[in-house]
Formats: sequence, C-alpha cells, structure tokens
Amino acid sequence: MDNLAVLSLLALAPLLTVGVLLVGFRWPAKWAMPIGYVVVVVIALTVWGMDLINIAAATVQGLMIASTLLYIIFGALLLLATLTASGAIQTIRSTFTDISPDRRIQVIIIAWLFGSFIEGASGFGTPAAVAAPLLLALGFPAMAAVMCGLIIQSTPVSFGAVGTPMLVGVTGGLTGSGSVDTLLAERGLELSQYVEGIAVRVAVIHAICGTLIPLFMVCLLTGFFGRNRSFGEGLGVWKFALFAAFSMTIPYVAVAVLLGPEFPALLGGLIGLAIVVFAARRGFLLPNDNWQFAPRSEWESDWMGNVDPDAAAPVGATSNMSVLRAWAPYLLVAAILVITRLEFLGLQPILSGVTVTWENIFGTAISDSSIAPLYLPGFMFILVCLITYFIQRMSFSQIAESWRVAGSQLVGAGVALLFALPLVRVFINSGADYNNSGLESMPIALAEGAAALAGGTWPFFAPWIGALGAFIAGSNTVSN
Repeated sequence: MDNLAVLSLLALAPLLTVGVLLVGFRWPAKWAMPIGYVVVVVIALTVWGMDLINIAAATVQGLMIASTLLYIIFGALLLLATLTASGAIQTIRSTFTDISPDRRIQVIIIAWLFGSFIEGASGFGTPAAVAAPLLLALGFPAMAAVMCGLIIQSTPVSFGAVGTPMLVGVTGGLTGSGSVDTLLAERGLELSQYVEGIAVRVAVIHAICGTLIPLFMVCLLTGFFGRNRSFGEGLGVWKFALFAAFSMTIPYVAVAVLLGPEFPALLGGLIGLAIVVFAARRGFLLPNDNWQFAPRSEWESDWMGNVDPDAAAPVGATSNMSVLRAWAPYLLVAAILVITRLEFLGLQPILSGVTVTWENIFGTAISDSSIAPLYLPGFMFILVCLITYFIQRMSFSQIAESWRVAGSQLVGAGVALLFALPLVRVFINSGADYNNSGLESMPIALAEGAAALAGGTWPFFAPWIGALGAFIAGSNTVSN
C-alpha cells in the first residue's frame, strides 16, 4: 500500500482509539491504553507487515522503559509520602503562612515557586498533589487550590523529575528514527548533544511564556473565586508576580544552558523560592491591601464538593519539627542530584557504569537503551527517604505507612504506563528495518501525511500535536 492518506489514517488509528475511549466513553487510561496497544499491534501485523517477534521485542523494550519511569515515580511518591507521614509537610506548610496573609502572595509562593521545585524534583503531577493540599489547608477553596496547582505545571513540566521528559521522553522518542539518525550524522552530533540543544530552546520558550504564568494564575484566582469576581484585583500584585516569575525563569534558563536538561525546574524553583521568600519577609513589592476570600458561607457549593479541609493536614503529624529538619530531605535531593551529575567529582561514571542492558531482544535488531539503576533519580529519592527516617526520627509504623501509600499510588500510574510505552515502541519500531512491507514507520507516515495536509502552516499545528500527545498519554514524558 502506498496511499499516503490511508496510511496516515491507519497510523493515527491507535492514538484516535485511545482519544475516543478517554473522551467519548470517559474511560480511565488504565483501560484505554490496553485497547490502544491491541489496535497498534493489529495494524502493525496486518498493514505494516511486522513479524510477531519484532512486535514482542518492541513490547519488551517499552516495558523496560516503563519500568524506568515507574522506578522514578515510585521514588518521588515515596519521598512525598515519607514527608507526609513524618509531619514534615505540616512544618513546610507553616513556613509559608507567616510570610503574608494576602492570598495572592501565598498562591504565588506555594503554587508557582514551591510547585515548580516539586515538579523538578518529582514530576508526574506531584505539584498538584503537594501544593493543592497546602493551599487547601491555608483556607483556599478546593477547586481554586487544584486550579492553581495545575496551571503552574505549564512551565516546569518539560524538566520534571530531574529532566525525565527530556532524558527519557525525547531520547526514547527519537531513538530508532532513521531520519533523526541521518540528521545527526550529517551534523556530526551525538543524540545526547542534540537533546541538550533541544532542552535549551525549550527552556527559553517556557521562560518567555512562563513569565506571565504567576500573574495569569492570580487573575484567574481573583476573577473566579474572589468576592467581587474581579480579574483586576489580581493585577494589583503585578510587580510581585513578575518579580517571582523572573526569580524562577532566569535561573531556570541559566541552569539549562550550564548544567543541561536535568535541573532547570528543580534549581530554578528552589533558587526562586529562596529569593522570593527572603524578599517577601521584608515586604519587598508586597501590596498595601490584603486580598482575602469571602467568608466560607458565601462560597459556591462546587468550590469544595465533598472535600474536608481538615484532611489536608497529615493525620498524627507532629507540629514541633524544625524548619531545617522538615526541609532537609528536599535539600538533600537537590544536593545529591547535582553532586552525582558533576563530572569532575568522579561519581557520575561510577554510578552510571552499573547498567542493565538487553541487546538484540529475542534476536531482533531492537535493543533496549542501557538502564543505570544507581544513576536514575529514583535511586536518589529512595536513598534520601532512608536518610530521612533517621533525620526526622520516624517510627516503624510511619515508615510502613509511607511505603503503603506510595505503593498504592503507583498502581494507578503503573497500569497505564505498562501499556502506553509498549504501544509507543511498537508504533516507533514499525519502520522498514522491522517490517516486510518496506513502509516507513507509523510516526513517519503520520508526520508526512500531516505535513502534506498542513503545508506551510505546519508550525501553527505542531503545538496542538504536542498537546494531543500529552492528553492521550497523561505524561509529557510519554508524549515526547
């Protein structure tokens, strides 16, 4: 078959299937992704002429990549659960309440700065899981807390979980693409160098757009949840909002240029948090008025739903933990990650030298990229958790609870990823090297069809393709 339009539609079918199931039938991803995987396998067999052995090898490759992501996710979730069980989150929350009673200032510091740091350290939606309960406990409507926790992820998300969308998502998405290999060979570049270049450009674009995100967020907060429903009340803190934005985005871009794709969000958020908290405690650029929500009795019913604001505080958590002890795990994460990635210290080759690799899976040309379990952020997170048990003097019951919570949270993401990544790898590895039809791979056929249809207007549509991928996958990493 050489009809580009038909091939493009067939290549789109697995993604379209998942989209219809998610939107049209409101299925959760853990059910939609297995169906999408079946569809891509059927098309790979019947249209692209892939052998079962190549499909099996691509599936295993996807499962190994998924295990890498789940390893990172589990470590991030375990750290969050550990801090919740120990009561550290309660102390961290209290450090924000004393800065300013103005809700606009609180949301910028907690959602934008602390949320960006959490995204850089943990990724995978954790800012909403951390910042939203903190805001809720401070007296924000639940819907407002969730809205703000989600809005800020637009800027740090591409460098979440210590650069996983770049190092795993972009690298994995480009691996196996003949056109990319040819492009790099012509320019004498390694894939890692290419990804670093992409990261810098992504950071610049995010920084330009992200500069307005705090102000945009505050205006939505006052416009939808304020007593007067006034977007202008949000503009009242424009000086502080821009100051907070630049305090994060300038270090964010500088780190992308100097240190690579792992640390922009993590260090950008942490540096910005330190700068802004220091300045805010001294009243720098704070507004003269004090913006507050209307009394709870005037709130709309759907602002809270069935959410109990008292549940935002950890049950049984202590309230006398020092600020240093509470923040120590996050500071350790930042320090250990930076130390292990600085080449001149000599730890990088030692940790990355321990690898798990499966070359020529099932005798095919498909190989898994080396997994370095001691170098991945997941190991660093778990190591910090072990140290935290002693620093924060956690009991056995608290430790057991943190593992139980992290494990239960992992299950939901795990099922979807264990089918999403094999779907993606079969999709990518369907090219002429792995099929009997001589066709280009499904993503190349789809890209050529889209480019032929869009022509010179393609740059306008490209971002929507990225948004579609993130929606279907529920992850920037898988989308890439």
